[in-house]
Amino acid sequence: MKVFSKEVRLRTSERRELINITRLVEEVVEESGVRNGLVIIYAPHATAAIIVNEDEPGLKNDILRWVEENIPWDGKWLHNRIDDNAAAHIASALISSCRVIPVVNSRLYRGTWQEIFLLELDGPRASRRVLVQVIGE
Repeated sequence: MKVFSKEVRLRTSERRELINITRLVEEVVEESGVRNGLVIIYAPHATAAIIVNEDEPGLKNDILRWVEENIPWDGKWLHNRIDDNAAAHIASALISSCRVIPVVNSRLYRGTWQEIFLLELDGPRASRRVLVQVIGE
């Protein structure tokens, strides 16, 4: 069993945005040498999430709009008394900061249109970390 981990860093420029990290994850899988196993993509932040979906501009805007409409920034959140970002924390908790994708024959096993995104929920941030860990043979 082989375990290979690599941290990648990203800069975000908007309060809420989707950043396609598929190529970065593919590069880590390739570098790992793992032929068959799993890749874990984890954002160690309480105000960011990892999602898998299509990289289509309208859909990305729909996702961001859904987050805003369903977890409004200006809600009467108790946590906002501390640092005014409760909506980002709630969205991250509900959406998830981690995804697991199979690796088959040294490649991510994903659908034709599936891409991997970091979902920034409290930007902009000078540095967001994503841990990519590949486990397998």
